[in-house]
Amino acid sequence: MNIETMAALLMASLIGVALGLLGSGGTMITLPVLVYVAGVPASQAVAMALVVVGGTSLAGSVMQYRRGHFDVRVALLFAITGMVGAYGGARLTHLVSQPVLLTVFSAIMVGVGLTLFRDRREAERAPAQGMARCAVIGAAVGVLTGFLGIGGGFLIVPALTFFGGLDIKKATGTSLAVIALNSLSGLAGQLRYAQFDWWLALAFLAAATVGMVGGVAAKGHLSDRAIRRTFASLVLAVGLAMAWQNVTALFR
Repeated sequence: MNIETMAALLMASLIGVALGLLGSGGTMITLPVLVYVAGVPASQAVAMALVVVGGTSLAGSVMQYRRGHFDVRVALLFAITGMVGAYGGARLTHLVSQPVLLTVFSAIMVGVGLTLFRDRREAERAPAQGMARCAVIGAAVGVLTGFLGIGGGFLIVPALTFFGGLDIKKATGTSLAVIALNSLSGLAGQLRYAQFDWWLALAFLAAATVGMVGGVAAKGHLSDRAIRRTFASLVLAVGLAMAWQNVTALFR
């Protein structure tokens, strides 16, 4: 195992810690670590990121289900259309160049970083908005999952609250199941076009899962505001650096 791979696995465990502390957003760093630290081509890194995103989300959803923070009906409604979107979105990954792919990804990272800087306030539970609207939102998030290898929890949780009629605790737990199913479908779509190092992907997943368990255990001892702002700074810095590198590459 070379030093780049060891560094990537160490960072994977830190991604898991962030996921355990924040409940979402940690996997946003997975793609940059695979591309810039482990040296994996972006098109392969998206598929590998889906293994990590799906595996960690599945583990988290099981924990949330046992705690009662889960709505099976809404999860299935969002996931059915989300899986269709994720499978189709996987094709988009291989229709664009690496600089375009990473520029889009970096723009989302910057947006998420800025959002994380805002203090979290629990959203009020809204009445369910109907199956059609929930289906459209689920499909849109699924396309992003398949295309970029991100879970989309930063979009799914508000959608479950405002369109699915769930309270914030159930929305957080339910979103993990939606992400896991979307990731599975997106991975199936990616495997039509790209092969990758399964052993590295599974090692990355194992490291992230261990980190997530540690993050959950440490959560009660740390300030949520400080955690969010520290992680937001990291996401924003990485997003801006990626944007600079890849936007300049587009105009060369």
